[in-house]
Amino acid sequence: MRKKFIILRVHLPLKGYVNIFDMFFYLSKTLYFLLMPATLVAIGLLLGFFLRNARWKKISLLSAIALFFLFTNDFIINEIYLRWEVPPTAFADVPEGYDVGIVLTGIANLQKEPDDRVYFNKGADRIIHAIELYKRGKIRKILVSGGTGSLQRPDLTEANALLKVLQLFGVPEADIIIEKASRNTHENASYSAEILNDSFPNGRFLLITSAFHLRRAEACFEKVGVATDTFSTDFYTHPTSYTIDSMLLPNESAFDKWQTFIREILGIVAYKIAGYI
Repeated sequence: MRKKFIILRVHLPLKGYVNIFDMFFYLSKTLYFLLMPATLVAIGLLLGFFLRNARWKKISLLSAIALFFLFTNDFIINEIYLRWEVPPTAFADVPEGYDVGIVLTGIANLQKEPDDRVYFNKGADRIIHAIELYKRGKIRKILVSGGTGSLQRPDLTEANALLKVLQLFGVPEADIIIEKASRNTHENASYSAEILNDSFPNGRFLLITSAFHLRRAEACFEKVGVATDTFSTDFYTHPTSYTIDSMLLPNESAFDKWQTFIREILGIVAYKIAGYI
């Protein structure tokens, strides 16, 4: 009978850590709000409405209109993502023999009820593709890293939710590793590193997360001394389209793509300042 391999870790913050974390958390949230496409357009419209100087009123309104068409242009944001996202790797091109596939969370809605199932947001192929890699023999075990940012329900963690999904798909408990204390990508790397260094010294690891997020995630793992190969999932891009619809007509989904991209860039800047990457 195979030994169970589920590892649970609970971490208490170090003295002073919460203040530093909170500082960067609120700073990044504030900057993100101010730089959101909708916020920038709204600022331009409000300035155009309230300013009395005719020249600046015109500049503000024209800027708001220009930003609106920029942020709703699917062609522009798709081209940016095509250059930013880490390209996909064919399953056949992934070598066998990885000790652990590391799956980062951020793909499930933990607040939805009834809580007898997992409600997935965009990005569910992080866990689905990890299961396929496991079934194909590319990875021997799956480490799911991710807790909760909720102060009201600290018992609800994505790692536990995805544990149920893995078991539903037939992955045995002996091949599942759970890290449920982390609240961000930096902690994903730090807490996962403790598990990997303890249980898999000199192991081979495959990092599995969204294509837009993979650069920051890989840098975080490198910073804590864990070398990984990468497997990108959850793509926002589509083949370049030169149609009138794509290049000229406003597309509401482009707004969401811009917000995700801006948040990721701000995350990288904040992580560099904090020394996380």
